[in-house]
Amino acid sequence: MPLYFNKSDLTAFLTEVFPQVKDDFVIEAVKEMEVTVRLKVQDRHLRPGGTVSGPSMFALADCSIYMAVLAMIGPEALAVTTNSSMDFMRKPEADKDLIAECRLLKLGRVLAVGDVLIYSEGNSKPVARASMTYSIPPKQ
Repeated sequence: MPLYFNKSDLTAFLTEVFPQVKDDFVIEAVKEMEVTVRLKVQDRHLRPGGTVSGPSMFALADCSIYMAVLAMIGPEALAVTTNSSMDFMRKPEADKDLIAECRLLKLGRVLAVGDVLIYSEGNSKPVARASMTYSIPPKQ
């Protein structure tokens, strides 16, 4: 299945539809059924103890799956998360961006399932893993 959106298309879509988070995320790479997304870690993403907060990591994982789905199907602003599971495995480095490597495992007509591994930039061991399912609205 060919890509519908490339990196610049996804960036433009994110800026247009979700301007409130456009400065948090950078789409680093887009391939068939895969995306890499960066969270530009700032003070507002941190929690006490000098680590990136769980909600910030969840947002990165969720955004990554959403971008992977849209890369394959096009502009469906109403595709939504229907299920999520997240494991926090290591303390992320607060002074480094987080990098999410997302892979879609299934892309069906109404559901998409994907996995995300999140890394502190420059570290080869993941800090978190997420599995998410997205609902794709029916074509009108």
